[in-house]
Amino acid sequence: MKIDMKIKVKSIKGTCPIFKPNTTFFIRQGYILDTAGQNICMHALSSMMPFYSALSLENITPSILGLGSSTKAYIQCPDPCDLTNGGTVLFEIERI
Repeated sequence: MKIDMKIKVKSIKGTCPIFKPNTTFFIRQGYILDTAGQNICMHALSSMMPFYSALSLENITPSILGLGSSTKAYIQCPDPCDLTNGGTVLFEIERI
């Protein structure tokens, strides 16, 4: 069975035109993106793509992947805000 995941904006370095702190969305059943009406940045999703499927498995923890603790993973978007005047967003992914 796949584990649902809650993705929350933990912090933002710089200014992000899409996300605000504590913005939350979900990945359900390992592949369904539930945005809860929020706009989602495609660049941010691309940083999560290599990991979301593995994180939804019961026997794979964020710590095994080197992404955090046994229950929470941390991934950031690829925007190098110091060079683009944009915002680098840090996401906390919690298995629920």
